[in-house]
Amino acid sequence: MKIETVAFIGLGVMGFPMAGHLSNAGFVTRVYNRTIEKAEQWTEQHSGQCFATPYLTAQGCDLVAVCVGNDDDVRSVVLGDNGALAAMKPGSILVDHTTTSAELAEELAKACNDKNVHFVDAPVSGGQAGAENGALTIMCGGETQVFEALSPVFNTYGKQAVLLGENGQGQRCKMVNQICIAGILQGLSEALQLAQSADLDIEKVVNVLQHGAAGSWQMENRAVTMSQGKFDFGFAIDWMRKDLGICLNEASSKNIPLPMTEEVDGMYAALQKHGLGRMDTSVLIKAYDLA
Repeated sequence: MKIETVAFIGLGVMGFPMAGHLSNAGFVTRVYNRTIEKAEQWTEQHSGQCFATPYLTAQGCDLVAVCVGNDDDVRSVVLGDNGALAAMKPGSILVDHTTTSAELAEELAKACNDKNVHFVDAPVSGGQAGAENGALTIMCGGETQVFEALSPVFNTYGKQAVLLGENGQGQRCKMVNQICIAGILQGLSEALQLAQSADLDIEKVVNVLQHGAAGSWQMENRAVTMSQGKFDFGFAIDWMRKDLGICLNEASSKNIPLPMTEEVDGMYAALQKHGLGRMDTSVLIKAYDLA
């Protein structure tokens, strides 16, 4: 199962650099973006071609990777009119890097199986910086043989790729990831309020704590900027609320209460009402000013 020609659908802050890594690694790369100007911009910076529809982009490719906004966006570019799946050849692989519901992953797996196409749900973590630096964590659901065949691809933009189980399990792992981030940011927001009220030097606090039990990526990369009121780092709370909604729906289907997740989601909703929906998730600290 050799991969030489790839299609990348969705050139946002994540997809643009991910597709670039594929091109730079020598894969024949074809790209599609809903806004054609972004696709043309990509071809100006990288070796590859852009196409007018997902169908045309996917023709003849060994792999089609998707990284778009939500479940409906994925359905549109994969299953819709001029969607990629109709053009994919038997034995090729569809990889969805979008954060979606597990139900969509299972739906796509069935649709692909009916076309003799392999499917892997593979949401990523690491944000824009991780995509640009080729340092993403990739959480996968699918078959072992297919996952192993994807190793040369994932190595171009990922520092770690793990197979969690059957289709849908990659998305469920990403749900766990987002819940953890929500909890860490809530704890960090409250801790910073106490630190600032006590006139502690936030940089010194971070330096002493980040290597101990309280250390986290969020503390190392966001605590100082949160204390400085800087919240423009790419992953907007609009998208985080979409992800937390997926988490809450999954938990509801299993009759599992997620009180912290519900609370943080409500805090983000309040921030959205104040026009902060495009701010980074670390803006959660500002929700305490609204209380």
